[in-house]
Amino acid sequence: MSIAEIESAITQLPAKDYAELMAWLQEHHDRMWDKQIDDDLAAGRLDALIGEANDEYKQGLAQPL
Repeated sequence: MSIAEIESAITQLPAKDYAELMAWLQEHHDRMWDKQIDDDLAAGRLDALIGEANDEYKQGLAQPL
């Protein structure tokens, strides 16, 4: 199925089905984002940013919420 076919099918959905699809897409997107963050953490790709944040906190430049 092509993107154009999917787009066309979406435009034909009843409002209730469209709302359900949008909720599912948001949940799916959130899961993918969480997995990306977990993968980046495990691979050490966020270590430098975490280090910078910790340094700024230690210098009094940032405060907890």
